[in-house]
Amino acid sequence: MDYKLIALDIDGTLTNSRKEITPRTRYALLEAQAQGKRLVIASGRHPLGVLPIARDLRMDSYGGYVMSFNGGKIIECATGKPIVTKLFPREYLPDIVSVLKDSNITVITWDDKRIFADSKRNDYTDIEKDVLKTEMVVVDDFVSEIKFDINKILLAGEPYELDEYQKILSERYDGLLEIYKSAPYFLEIMPFGISKGSMLPLLLDKLGVKRDELIAFGDNYNDLTMIGYAGMGVAMANGEPEIKKIANYVCPSNDEDGIAETLNKFVLNNY
Repeated sequence: MDYKLIALDIDGTLTNSRKEITPRTRYALLEAQAQGKRLVIASGRHPLGVLPIARDLRMDSYGGYVMSFNGGKIIECATGKPIVTKLFPREYLPDIVSVLKDSNITVITWDDKRIFADSKRNDYTDIEKDVLKTEMVVVDDFVSEIKFDINKILLAGEPYELDEYQKILSERYDGLLEIYKSAPYFLEIMPFGISKGSMLPLLLDKLGVKRDELIAFGDNYNDLTMIGYAGMGVAMANGEPEIKKIANYVCPSNDEDGIAETLNKFVLNNY
C-alpha cells in the first residue's frame, strides 16, 4: 500500500521517554515528506505544545496539519490558521466542578496562551505546565474565572481516583461528552463526537486521501479511535494493552525508534 498520510501521537509515540524526537525518527519523517507523504500530528495537547514540533519537522513547508485537543482544533501548518474548531459546551462546567468538589483532582483548561487550574493541587497538576512551558493561572473559583471559549477540560490526579470519576462522569454525560484517558494521570473531557478517529475523516476528505492510505501511530487510550480507523494502525510496544490488541502492527517502543523502524519497513520507497 502507498501510504500518503502519516498520523502521529506525541507523548509516548513521537517523543521518547525524555520528551525528545530522536535524530533517526526525525530523519525518517523528513524523508517521508520529501517523498511526498504528509504528516498530521494528532495530540491531546494545546497548540502551544504541538506547533513547535510541527515546525521542527518542517510540516509548514510540506503541507502538514496539526490536530490539537484530540481533533477539537485542526490547524494548517502552512498558514497557522485553524480549519476546524469545536468548542466545549460550557453549560456543563459548573456541574462537572461540583461533582469533583470532594476529590483531590485538579481541573484544568486553557485560553490561547495560558493554562488555568483550580486550586486543588496534586503531584500531576504541573505536568501540563512543564510540557507547554507557559504560565499556569491558579484560580479559587474555576467556574467564575473561565469566561472564555474553551476546547476541552483536563482532569489531573491519581490514576485510581480518575478511574472512579471517569465512571461517574461517563454515566452522567453519556451521549453528551467524550471522556477518556490520555495518560494514567490525565482524564480528557471533550465535546461529544470529538476524538482523533472521528476527526481524521474530515482531514482525509479535504486532502483527497483514502482511509487505506492512512498509517497512524499511537500508544494510549485517546489513540484508540485513530488506530482503529487508520488503514494501518500501529501501536507502540510501550503502549497500553488495549491499543496493541486492536492495532494492525506493533512496532518497537518510543525509546527504540519505533516510528522510524516502521516507516523504513512499510512507507519509505528507498528501503
